[in-house]
Amino acid sequence: MGIRLNAKAKVIGVLFLLVALAAIYWILLETGALTIVNNKAVLREWIDQLGYWGPVGIIALMITAIVLSPIPSAPIAMVAGAVYGSFWGTVFVVVGAEAGALIAFAIARSLGYDVIYRWRRLRPVFEWLGKDRSQGALMLVIFTSRLVPFISFDAVSYAAGLTPLTFWRFVVATLAGVIPTAYLITTFGGLLMATESGMLTIILIIVSSITLLPIVAKLLLARRRGRKNACQQ
Repeated sequence: MGIRLNAKAKVIGVLFLLVALAAIYWILLETGALTIVNNKAVLREWIDQLGYWGPVGIIALMITAIVLSPIPSAPIAMVAGAVYGSFWGTVFVVVGAEAGALIAFAIARSLGYDVIYRWRRLRPVFEWLGKDRSQGALMLVIFTSRLVPFISFDAVSYAAGLTPLTFWRFVVATLAGVIPTAYLITTFGGLLMATESGMLTIILIIVSSITLLPIVAKLLLARRRGRKNACQQ
């Protein structure tokens, strides 16, 4: 009886959360706040007007953009770089992105993990993913996904919360992947703000591909060594 009540409470919690997020998104849309985020020039002017509170605005916007998936985070990072430079812009973006990712992870873990784990067909998979070796693989997936611009940062954060990946591993993998990406966008923030969105996507894909080359090379080398050892045996 207690288990059923707990499961029902979590379902109600999920529904309440979805309604709350939808309401927040609607408010942002109706008040024109969403338009400000999508317009980099207007967003920069708004951040400038905040003065000393500008960094808080950047961090808050990054958190909101990650928890509320439809809100884009790239324009926020570009403006942060254009206003505060590559170093402090990166710091503010990383803090906001990391906090937003942790909130999304915590929401999914607290409201969805137990419900999914109760499915008998998925339980063996979850137990396998809970092993140390699988935990390392999950960390690599999280880290790699942070380097690829066309993979949703928000979706990955929520999805990770539904896996057995430990909290500290998620923190480390996300932080390691966010820093180079945030530095890239904030360093070229001013240039990217003047770049068409299509060209921006191409630039990010090229740079992320270059970033991923060492990872791919390492995986291929490990696979080659594994085959060589198998042949020798």
